[in-house]
Order: sequence, then C-alpha cells, then structure tokens
Amino acid sequence: KFIRIHFTASGKLAGCDIVAYLLEKSRITEQQEVERSYHIFYQLLQEYGKTICPEGLIEKCHCSTDIYDYIYVSQGKTKVDSIDDNEELEYTEDAFKVLGFEEQEKFDCYMLTAAVMTCGGIEFKTKGRDDQAECELIGPDSYPGKVAALTGVDAFAMIKAFCKPRIKVGTEWVIKGQTCEQATNAVGGIGRAIYDRVFKWLIEKCNDTLIDPTLKKANFCAVLDIAGFEIFEYNGFEQISINFVNEKLQQFFNHHMFVVEQEEYVKEGIDWVMVDFGMDLAAAIIMFEKPMGIWAILEEESLFPKATDKSFEEKLKASLGKLPVFLKPQSKTDKNAHFAISHYAGIVSYNVTGWLEKNKDPVNDSVVEILKSTSSVPLLVHLWRDHPGQPTTAPKDDGK
Repeated sequence: KFIRIHFTASGKLAGCDIVAYLLEKSRITEQQEVERSYHIFYQLLQEYGKTICPEGLIEKCHCSTDIYDYIYVSQGKTKVDSIDDNEELEYTEDAFKVLGFEEQEKFDCYMLTAAVMTCGGIEFKTKGRDDQAECELIGPDSYPGKVAALTGVDAFAMIKAFCKPRIKVGTEWVIKGQTCEQATNAVGGIGRAIYDRVFKWLIEKCNDTLIDPTLKKANFCAVLDIAGFEIFEYNGFEQISINFVNEKLQQFFNHHMFVVEQEEYVKEGIDWVMVDFGMDLAAAIIMFEKPMGIWAILEEESLFPKATDKSFEEKLKASLGKLPVFLKPQSKTDKNAHFAISHYAGIVSYNVTGWLEKNKDPVNDSVVEILKSTSSVPLLVHLWRDHPGQPTTAPKDDGK
C-alpha cells in the first residue's frame, strides 16, 4: 500500500489517503507452513473481545475459542511471538472509533470476517453412486448455520445454491449439480470475495474520513509499504504476484527518489552527472507486462476453456524462453518447479500448478444473488451492489 499525507501550496495539512496495490486473496483460505493469514482472524478470538459488546465478540461472531476449528486460517503459523493478538484487537477497536465508523458498520465488519473463516468448516458429501454434492448438517450450530447467521441469509437456500447453482445455457436457465470439490471450491471463492470487498470498503471509508476534499493538494509526503520479497521452498501464484508488485514499486521508488531527485540537482545548478538507478528492474517488468508477456499469457489461457497448467507452461516457455531474465528452474526444494525469473532481489523458481484457477477465482452467481437480495446485513448488500447476481425467476426445470 501507499499512504500519502497531502499539503496545500502554503504547507497546510490537507488530509491523507491510502492506495492499495495488492491484497493476497489466496492467503485468506490457504497458507504455507511459514505464513499465517490476516491478523484480524486471530484477533477475533481474543479475551479483549469480551469487553467490546455485552455478549462478547466471540459469542456475537458465533465463534469458538479454538483457532484450529477454522481450517482456512490455521494451516500455517497461528501464533507469532512478536505479535500480541489481544493487544492488537484493542488497537483495531480504537482505530474503528478514531476513524468514525458507526457501531453497526464495525460489527458487520467483524461478523463478515468471522463468516469468511467459518466458511472453511462447510463440508459436502455424496450419497450413493451420485456425484452430486450434499450438505446434511445445516442447523444453527453447524458451520453452514453459523455462516448463514453471520451473513444474514437462510442456511438452506445458501447451501442449495452451492450444491445446485443455476446457470444459463443459451436462453434457458438450468440447474447444474456440483461435485463435492466444485462446491467446496465455490465456498472458498465466496469467502475470498467477501473478505476482498470488506477490505476495499474499509480503505474507502478511511479515505473518506482522512481526506479534506475542499483543500487543494499541492504536495504530499508518503510512505510506500511493500511486502517482503518472497523466496520460499515452494513458490507459486502468490509469490510471483507479490514479487512482481514489489519490483514495480521498487522501480517507482527508485525513479522517484533518484531520477526526480537528480533532476532537482540539475535545476539548482549543482555540478552533477546523472546516474540511472532504475533500469536494472526494467527487463523483468517488461517481461511481465508486454503483449504476450507473463500476465497476457495467463489472461489468455484463463479465458480458454481447454487450457491446462501444462498448456500455460508451454506457452510461457515458447514466448519467453529466449529472454535473459527467463531461466530454467533451479530450486533445490521444489524439484517440479517449471521456470525461474531473475528478479531485482534474486532468482526465484516458480511452480505454475493451479495458476489458471487462482487467477480466475470465480464466484457462484446463485450464491451472490442470495447475498445481494436476501441478506439482512446492510454492509453485505452494499458490498455486492456492483455484481449483477442472477434473475430470480424460477428456472424451467427446477429439481432435475
């Protein structure tokens, strides 16, 4: 993210705003051993929550006190020595107050976050020889029941939409039964999408409070907060996304700090020979961004119905294999890595398994329609306002 403090031409403070560059959505539902998910998930289960509302935050969010009841957020590190989650929840509470959030908005935020991590407990089974996913336990104390309560929808309708969504075939609406894997993936997709929308809404709300629209902004003082460059034992879609964004921001920073700064020297008549600090990042960035570069090929393959990880890998190698920054894999820890990139910060070997699915990260429109049109949570309805959802007239062959 990029945090700017704005000033008028006379140096008067004109407010502040936040620009977000990358939210790692995949971290919401899976982590490697050395990582953890977003800190808020761990804060929700802390003692301090008892002081936040009469029934206590854990009770309000239909949560247990055991983080391992939530598979989405407990695959990696659940505790970090340098972080006191209880104290951090206090800071979160203070931030909501300072930034002028209404109580309802704040609790909607907490409860939707709890809903996201509770989604991980929704399990589907098949009956007999049929591949059709079913979910038997949807009472108020079950995971689906709790997700439905937190999102303000009917549990039965929600689960039905996950198991038997409606899709349009030509001009007809038909029911398409889902396998357990498809239904489970759809739950993850909805969970990630809700978190993503809550997060972006939070930034908008902060910016509304922090910026003074009546003042003319002439200069700013800023902090660029970039995630650490990641080289793990296994590097996938998450790592290449982070490392690309880092590379871009590093180039932006170098350009701003060194190029723009040096131009100032020249203007001021200082005897100075221009030094270029930015170009050693350009080769990798161009490879990502050019037509038929990494991102273009990924987008194209994501749209192609028959594309596979293998076809994506082959296209990358055919298009980029001769570039000096596109290398053969050289990982000692991931023998199946497919290629390596020579980044500004070092050489990283990447594994393309699952990139197409992660890039698409589709949402089940039937579930979105239920959230949009039936939820009793005002924030949730607001968050999905830009999504078309689905027409709610009954399809012709309901139940087939």
